[in-house]
Amino acid sequence: MKFFRSNLFENLRMGLDTLWQHKLRSLLTILGVVIGTMTVIVIAAFVSGIDDRVSKEIESFGTNSIYIYKFDPSFNINPTQEERMRKPLSYEDLLAMQAECPSIAYAAAFMSPVDFFAGPFTERINVRHRDIEMTNAAVQGASPSYFKMGVTNIAEGRYFNDDEDARHAKVLVIGRDVANTLFPFTNAVDQQLSINGRSYTVVGVLAERDVFLIGAEDPNNENKAVYMPYLTLRKLYPDVDDNFVLAQARPGLMSEAVEEIRDLLRRRRKVAFEAADNFGISTSEQILSQVGAITGGVFALMVAISSVGLLIGGIGVMNIMLVSVTERTREIGVRKAIGARRRDIVIQFLIEAATLTGLGGALGIIAGSGIALLIQMIMPTHIPLWAPVVGFVVSVGLGLTFGLWPAWKAARLNPIEALRYE
Repeated sequence: MKFFRSNLFENLRMGLDTLWQHKLRSLLTILGVVIGTMTVIVIAAFVSGIDDRVSKEIESFGTNSIYIYKFDPSFNINPTQEERMRKPLSYEDLLAMQAECPSIAYAAAFMSPVDFFAGPFTERINVRHRDIEMTNAAVQGASPSYFKMGVTNIAEGRYFNDDEDARHAKVLVIGRDVANTLFPFTNAVDQQLSINGRSYTVVGVLAERDVFLIGAEDPNNENKAVYMPYLTLRKLYPDVDDNFVLAQARPGLMSEAVEEIRDLLRRRRKVAFEAADNFGISTSEQILSQVGAITGGVFALMVAISSVGLLIGGIGVMNIMLVSVTERTREIGVRKAIGARRRDIVIQFLIEAATLTGLGGALGIIAGSGIALLIQMIMPTHIPLWAPVVGFVVSVGLGLTFGLWPAWKAARLNPIEALRYE
C-alpha cells in the first residue's frame, strides 16, 4: 500500500511537471473544461437561488393556501379569450365556501378596480395625502379574514375587523412603500388618505414583504397595496365584480379542502358532470412544482449547452495527450526497459490527463463562484454543495475518459523501437 501511494504521488508530480513545462499549451487545452465547469456552477447557483427565493415567497403566503379565480391563477401568463370571458367568482361564492367547506379554516375575497393580470403598466387608482400623490398604488378590497391567516405581518397600528367591513368603514391598511411615499417624515397610522376625493383613515401599516416573483411596479406587489374593507370597496365601485379568493386549508386537510371547493363551485356555476371546470384552483405546492419544472428545464438546457464545452475540452485533452505520447516516446521506452509494466504506463498517462482536466475543473469552479457572487448583486444566487463536487468529479472523469486511448497507445509501444526514437 505504501508503494502504491508513493507511486501515485510520483505520477501526480510528473503530471504537474509536464503541465508546468507547457503552461500555455495546457491552459489552452483545458479552456473548454474551464468554460464548461464554470457554466455548470453559474447555472446551478442561479437556478438554486431562484428556487430558494421563490419557495420562501410562496411559503410566506402559507403552505396551506389555496388560490381560486375564474381561470388558473398560477402561471397563466396569457389566458385565452374564453378564460377571460368566464363568469367571475362572486362574493356569495365566498360565503358558501365559508359555510359549506369544513376543511377550510379561512377564506377571503379580494376585489379591485385595478386589473391585477394586466401587468405592471395597468392603470392604477391615484392615492393622495395633502400634496403628495402616489400613482402606482394597488387599491383593493379584502375580507378581514385575510389578516387572520397569518400570512401578513403588521408593522404599525392594527388590521381592520369584521365590524368595520360590515358597516363599510372608511379605514385602510397600507403597504410599506405606500407609507414611505406618502408619509416620509411621520407615522402613517391615524393619518388621512384621499382616494377618488373620499377621505380614509390609515389604521395599519404592513411590514415590508420580500418580493421576487413579481416586479416592483406589479400591482400584486403587497408593499404597494392599499387594503380597505371588502364591502367598503364594493360600495365605492359597484360595477366591479371580478373576485379573487384565497382560502386556507386546515392542517392536514389540503386535498379535502380542494375537493370541497371544486365540488361547491361546480354546483354553483352549474358545470355539467362531464365538462371541465370553468374556474381555476391552485395550491402553493402546485405553484412550487411549476416553478421547479421551469427552472429544471432551464438547468437541463444550460447543462446540455455547457456539455459542448466539456466535450471540446475532452477532445483537446485527447489531442494533447497523443502529442505528449509522441514527444515522450523515448522516455516511455526507458521506463519500460527498466521494468515498468503496461499498467504503470497507463496509470501514469491517465493521472496526467486527470490532473490536466481536474485543474481545468478547479479553475472553472473558482471562476463560476466569482461570477455567481457578482450576479448576486442583482439576482438571487446560491451555490449548492453538490455543484462544485459534481463539477470537479466530471472534469476528472473527463480526463480519465479521453486520456484512456493515449494512455493505452503509450503502454503498447515496443520498448526497443521506443528507445531508437529520436
